[in-house]
Amino acid sequence: MSVKYSPEHQWADTAAPEAARVGITRHAQDTLGDIVFVELPEVGRVLRQGEVAGVVESVKAASDVYAPLSGEVVAVNEALRADPSLANRDPEGEGWFFQVKPSALQEFDALLDAPAYSQLTQDA
Repeated sequence: MSVKYSPEHQWADTAAPEAARVGITRHAQDTLGDIVFVELPEVGRVLRQGEVAGVVESVKAASDVYAPLSGEVVAVNEALRADPSLANRDPEGEGWFFQVKPSALQEFDALLDAPAYSQLTQDA
């Protein structure tokens, strides 16, 4: 399984061995509504799991984006910066936020799998 979820509604995909791709979940996007602005972390920034990595703003609210994994940011989605609506159309695909080179892969193991994340969102 290469995709797992944080309780703060971020996903991490470790399918690529060099870096995990990170974004917000469909549930987060649905809750926020139409996303109009994203603030992405700087490439080279070292994040700790749970640290604020960026911000997403919608017509309804602003919300922090948290790092689901510790590590160095190795890429950001410039297409998303140019067109934040990518996060509305495809939050768990083309609307990804950044890539991080994980420094502690055991953190990935502790994230929620799809059934556990689904249960979390149903209980909310």
